[in-house]
Amino acid sequence: MLDNQKDDETVSSPQFLSDYPDWGYLLRELYEAYRFLSSGGSDKIRAHQRAVREAIGRVNKSKAVIDFGVPAQKPVTAHLKRALDEGRLERTAPLIRAIESVQTQLTWQYGYEKVPRGLGKSYAYAEFCGPNGPVLTTEVILGLVLFAPGCIYPSHAHSGISESYICLSGAVSENHQGVYAPGSMIFNPPEHTHRITVSKLEPALLAYAWTGPQDKLASQKMVFSRKRS
Repeated sequence: MLDNQKDDETVSSPQFLSDYPDWGYLLRELYEAYRFLSSGGSDKIRAHQRAVREAIGRVNKSKAVIDFGVPAQKPVTAHLKRALDEGRLERTAPLIRAIESVQTQLTWQYGYEKVPRGLGKSYAYAEFCGPNGPVLTTEVILGLVLFAPGCIYPSHAHSGISESYICLSGAVSENHQGVYAPGSMIFNPPEHTHRITVSKLEPALLAYAWTGPQDKLASQKMVFSRKRS
């Protein structure tokens, strides 16, 4: 009886980030990206980059628990191989390699109870770190978003959340104001309404980071972005 109880406790014991080096390397590469990418002289972007780095540092020091969901794909992940292949040719290659090391453990999802028309085959995201895991924390939310060629992601904003994207491969435009190629960063302060369009020739793969009050981050349950009413 005691032996069985011991076995049950062993099975249910928590797993930690330190037990999975590939996930630790991924967080390190994200840290380095937010350290070395230019802020373009923007004090607000520089402050956001610092906030992301400091949050990742706190996660690494906190003995963070890692809890893998069931790996899942969506129709758009048929474009993932192409997006990763293209990313290997860019300055974001170290981050691409770190993503490739964990890609079989990613849970791709929509983040909507009802997926907006046109997004079912052209969009999905996978969280790396946040209240939904796999690295469990309310310090920061980190992940990937994948867009199929020609995707139009509708206008939306985030209440109390600062958001940034790092373009890893492909090219996107936000609000029709400039084109963001690999190695560039998009910054969206809280309440900023933004709409994303994607090149018709290639998929786009972006890393994202959300920072803000912990209660705001903790409430982001399975939701990547919220439409404005």
